[in-house]
Amino acid sequence: MAGHSKWNNIKNRKGAQDAKRGQIFQKLTREIYVAAKAGGADPTTNPSLRLALDKAKSANMPNDNVTRAIKKATTAGEGEQYDEVVYEGYGPSGVAILVQTLTDNKNRTSTNVRVAFNKNGGSLGETGSVAYMFDRKGYIAIEREELDVDEDVMTMSVLEAGGEDIIISDDVFEIYAEASDFTQVRDALEAEGYVLAQAELTMVPQVSTTLSEGDSDILQSIVDALEDDDDVSEVYTSAE
Repeated sequence: MAGHSKWNNIKNRKGAQDAKRGQIFQKLTREIYVAAKAGGADPTTNPSLRLALDKAKSANMPNDNVTRAIKKATTAGEGEQYDEVVYEGYGPSGVAILVQTLTDNKNRTSTNVRVAFNKNGGSLGETGSVAYMFDRKGYIAIEREELDVDEDVMTMSVLEAGGEDIIISDDVFEIYAEASDFTQVRDALEAEGYVLAQAELTMVPQVSTTLSEGDSDILQSIVDALEDDDDVSEVYTSAE
């Protein structure tokens, strides 16, 4: 995993999300609703809700939206029912693609995901066809701007917190941890006073694929089509 940096992808994704903020908030509202309905409204005892709230904060989602989603989920009554479904497929040059969805209509979502692959140069695979190529990891990014800390000090902080790996560049510290240790590492770094620009559970490819410019454009078309679907929560690829 050493050397696998996703910070540029995150910055590019955030820039694209600014243009469709309403859709992003709608997806986050759904994630918060599902987490709160399953585990309650207290993020200190509901790790899934804490993660959803962290994502909402990172996206600058208004607190009113968050409050409404939690209230709706915890008010008596059945409410909406959502299922988490993962789709697997391939892009150009055999690059692996994982698609996480949250849906109230599996038939609709399955059709839309298949169309997004087929119409943009990809192909939908069978369950288990690419999932084994990814590892579930905790990911934390701390921007170095206005952060007066020595690289050795940061590395020691990460190791003492239980982090697995740290990638250091001119503008950011990128920290990886085992999924089971993610909460511990995140909380320990926050307790030391570090401001986290990103903190999430993610899927990290075991081997990355380098694409040509043309293939990169094709892959981006697939990812864009998938992310435009309201049912799609996250899209991961093995592209470098």
